[in-house]
Amino acid sequence: MPSTAININEKANLIWAIADKLTGPYKPHEYGEVILPLTVIRRFDCILEKTKEAVVQKNRELNIEVKDPLLCKVSGYPFYNTSPFTFKKLLDDPDNIEANFRSYLNGFSENVRNIIERFKFDNHINNLSEKTSRISF
Repeated sequence: MPSTAININEKANLIWAIADKLTGPYKPHEYGEVILPLTVIRRFDCILEKTKEAVVQKNRELNIEVKDPLLCKVSGYPFYNTSPFTFKKLLDDPDNIEANFRSYLNGFSENVRNIIERFKFDNHINNLSEKTSRISF
């Protein structure tokens, strides 16, 4: 099987695993309200993975108000994330997942935060934190 097909299958399996975990707190017709935003956020996370540390470091070094163009240049994309968290690092501290996840989302550049806000995902973060705090992915 080509590596592209394996990669797509891995991502599809992850999405279905998340759907299985949501069975308790969410009804099947509500899955999309959580899975779609998480999939988009995860995609941004994957895209930024290679330059993440460089962006975080550059953000610490810059002592100017308008950092956006410089951080985009470092990330190599018209967006970035300055949070020290990644999806993988969020799992290292399950007791503080809600606060850390919010910090992670707030670390995105404004254009990505606008996309996330359009999903109205903030309402689900509390619910996910309360209902899935004992579930491991």
